[in-house]
Amino acid sequence: MPARPWTARRRLAAAVLLGLAVLAGLVQLPSAPPAQAQGEVSRSVDVSIDKLTPTVPAEGDTVTVSGKLTNRTAETITDAHAALRVVGPLDSRSTIAQARERNGFSQQSDGTEIESSKRNVGSLAPGVSEPFKIRISVGKLGLDRGGVYQLAASVSAPPAGGGYQRVVGIDRTFLPWQEAAREQRTNLSFMWPLISEPHLTARTEADDEQTPVFKSDALERQLRPGGRLQQLVSLGADLPVTWVIDPDLLAGVDAMREGYSVQTEDGKTVPGKGQAVAKAWLAQLEEALDGREVVALPFGDTDVASLAHNGEKVAGSLDHLKNATEMATTTFETVLPGVKPRTDFAWPVEGAIDPAIVNTATSAGARNIIARSDSLKEAGGLPYTPSASRPIGGGRTAVVADSRLSRLFEGDMNQAEESSVAVQEFLAQTQMITLQQPNRERSIVVAPQRTPTASQAQTMAAAVDGLSDSLWTDPQNLARAAKAEPDPRANRTVPGASAYPNDLRRQEIPTRTFQQIQETQGKVQDFQQILDAPGRVVTPFTTAILRELSNQWRGDPNGATAYRENVSEYLKELTNEVQLVDKSDLTLSGRSGTIPVTVQNKLLQDVKGLRLELRSSSPKRLDVSKSQWIEVGGGHSTTVKFDTEAFANGPVEIEAQLYTADGQTFGEAKTFTVEVTSITSTVLLVIGVGILLLVLAGVRMYTARKRRAAAEDAEPEEDGPEAGGPEARQDEGPEDPGSDGSGDDDTGPESGAPSGAGEKVDR
Repeated sequence: MPARPWTARRRLAAAVLLGLAVLAGLVQLPSAPPAQAQGEVSRSVDVSIDKLTPTVPAEGDTVTVSGKLTNRTAETITDAHAALRVVGPLDSRSTIAQARERNGFSQQSDGTEIESSKRNVGSLAPGVSEPFKIRISVGKLGLDRGGVYQLAASVSAPPAGGGYQRVVGIDRTFLPWQEAAREQRTNLSFMWPLISEPHLTARTEADDEQTPVFKSDALERQLRPGGRLQQLVSLGADLPVTWVIDPDLLAGVDAMREGYSVQTEDGKTVPGKGQAVAKAWLAQLEEALDGREVVALPFGDTDVASLAHNGEKVAGSLDHLKNATEMATTTFETVLPGVKPRTDFAWPVEGAIDPAIVNTATSAGARNIIARSDSLKEAGGLPYTPSASRPIGGGRTAVVADSRLSRLFEGDMNQAEESSVAVQEFLAQTQMITLQQPNRERSIVVAPQRTPTASQAQTMAAAVDGLSDSLWTDPQNLARAAKAEPDPRANRTVPGASAYPNDLRRQEIPTRTFQQIQETQGKVQDFQQILDAPGRVVTPFTTAILRELSNQWRGDPNGATAYRENVSEYLKELTNEVQLVDKSDLTLSGRSGTIPVTVQNKLLQDVKGLRLELRSSSPKRLDVSKSQWIEVGGGHSTTVKFDTEAFANGPVEIEAQLYTADGQTFGEAKTFTVEVTSITSTVLLVIGVGILLLVLAGVRMYTARKRRAAAEDAEPEEDGPEAGGPEARQDEGPEDPGSDGSGDDDTGPESGAPSGAGEKVDR
């Protein structure tokens, strides 16, 4: 059956339309590639934007984007081109942060290529980096109204097998665009930290100048041209910032310019060579601080958080913070007398606070606590960034630094890409803060890392300097920020102890270390009592103990331990310079004598107020005289004699000990033995024989007198034999051989001699 005419015509028309559609598709295919899917990017090429100028463009400017392209594949990439893409304005601070962190590509999020910005790249060899630079008039960027724009540089190339060009690499930065100056700007305070790790030890050379000893020459390297501290002073001199300075750094540099020594690995010292560098740096700093606001931290940058959490458990530890605050003022008066710093600010590490930290910080006179917004967080979804000032009770103020702005410069700013994007994000974030509440005046504080590197300092300086061209901020010093009108909706509740970050708590000085520090402090106090010039010892040790409490030891526990041990060992060395000289055993022959004890003083100053005491282990055998007060000249010795009295023979142990005026033992006791030989057997024999001879001689003399007396009593009134005279006695015959001739046997009743005299003699 033949086809109907209308069906044939319909089939013919459909075929013609299909052919036209195919032809149309073939013609349009090369110029209409399919859209690249969200997040789809091979990242075959690493794109880095190393520089954007100007950082804050104005109408009529030409924007220059430069950087490098690196082929990360093993194949050559051909037929590539680079171009700029602009999206915006962005609507929030979080959007800015997300754009920086995003790695994928999205045409919706990254925009389309600006035709006038395309630059042919050609071929990129494997592993090779090629520079690129794109210059474009700001009018061609499509910035239709004021705000923060995302600016991206992308590289596109076809696949190795051919086909449509696709994005193979992209990098993003930010472009603040301002149309006109605003009536209400954001006041911004930037803290410029001048802090270093501890360098000075407690040691001094044994000379009249008391030359200070440094643990290394690292400080000299930071002060020399191009060094970290030199860069901070040189860059900060031209910036509207608030200087935040650790006075210990000033003390260290001041000690250097007067001459110093450096410890070597073998424990010896060599002369330091940084006097000229130190003098130049201090002169440069003094000029930079002229007329500027300066905040002095407690001497040594005291770790307030560690004191609050662990130090309060050890009696006397909190006194160190007060001493450090007072020493801050004294140090400025000595080193930079023309600078009058504020000491009413405390800066806990990373701005993390809790009630204990606040109470400890304010106990030494600080009424303003530098916190950070990631510690004192906003509650209730506040849609804008509030002012930094937050009254927290008791006349105290938490000055809350913005966390995002403060942490922007913590990366490796030696990389041009990282430095450039940090500057642009800083400018973008500050503009967005103003745009959040364009009719509300606010004060924002930036508290960067405590010890920025030279490259980080350069990036910070570029960011602050970039604000000088902005129309949305005004510089403000820190004191004004603390006194600014607080936002009634801002959080004023100090977080509890449980909210304190665990990673920071693990870095704190432990309680046992505070105990060791207090032991050292006590030994210094005992030592100074005996010194004629205590300041020569007390000052180096007092400052060294404050350095033991520094925030700078966080993350370096081995360095902290080594420093504390160095201080403790040196104090022991000094106290051992005043000591009792070792004494050998003695022999005491006699009932009394003296014991000499020598005290030696190797210090360069006199010592006084020491009491030397000897203790006998057996006072009933050997007693020693009372203790004696002594004075010993510097570099001399003195010998003290103690009287003794012996009561019995034998060895007696004697202990010699020095005491301070308050009764504390000083130095090590010395023990020796005294052998008492005051009554020996030989002496007793000699004495006994002598006594016996004396007795015998006395008896003989006495009996002789008795015999003569007896003979006289027996003589008759008339002489003659009958009267019993001498002649009669001689006729009686010879005496008894055992008699001494005294007639002591004539004691019976018949005897004519008196009985009493005879009894006494016999007895």
